[in-house]
Amino acid sequence: MIKFCSLFSGSSGNSIFLGTHKARILIDAGLSGKKIIEALCSIGENPSELSAILVSHEHSDHIRGAGIISRKFDVPIYANENTWEAMEQQIGPVSVKNKRYFNTASEFEINDICVKPFSIPHDAAEPVGFNFFVGNKKITTATDIGCMKKSLLGHLEMSDLLLLESNHDEQMVKVGPYPWSLKQRILGDRGHLSNELAGKVVAYLAEKGTKKFLLGHLSKENNFPELAYQTVYNTLMEKKICAGIDVMLDVVVRDRVGKVIEL
Repeated sequence: MIKFCSLFSGSSGNSIFLGTHKARILIDAGLSGKKIIEALCSIGENPSELSAILVSHEHSDHIRGAGIISRKFDVPIYANENTWEAMEQQIGPVSVKNKRYFNTASEFEINDICVKPFSIPHDAAEPVGFNFFVGNKKITTATDIGCMKKSLLGHLEMSDLLLLESNHDEQMVKVGPYPWSLKQRILGDRGHLSNELAGKVVAYLAEKGTKKFLLGHLSKENNFPELAYQTVYNTLMEKKICAGIDVMLDVVVRDRVGKVIEL
């Protein structure tokens, strides 16, 4: 059995739990150690049993609690070399044995989980998404994506469960109070994925066979859960795909633990 739960997802901080019979993994740890520990306990998980923390990139909303949890529970942190270089001063000292390096696009194993990182377009040192393979199941996490490319779609295809960014409504960004430079960053090719584009991606992947979708990393200022859901729902309906019947579609939010999904 695979246990998957978004603990927090959004511009305020991100952390995802993935567990199997033999492994317990955090994908990112972008909140305080205390909040992440409380979230884990709320879904019946013991933080001292964590096998690894995987880091997608070095922005603070993905690494804030990583060093704390590693030191407190003696947990290895996995990241690629460029991400380690960019984040090391931010997360504090980590013991040598708990500093683990992976090569982007190369598979590695954490007990019974095969992990395959893949490159994503974002304004960080070497940002990645992750494919997780457990038995015949494929789970994918892909947030902080500035644009969607055919090569990236290939990593998302045929997932049994996909957590995909649905960060903002483009019109809300354009008319909102952010300075123009920040608007350009969000809307640019190395920024974040909009609701509209997330809808197109979900519809494409649903036609390819993926049945379970979570929308995540919603902006606090430029989005809200009902809008993200409805935008993607409408795009699916245009393809005659009904959310709730043909596919599972849900939104994970920034300030509370999501539903536990078992595969």
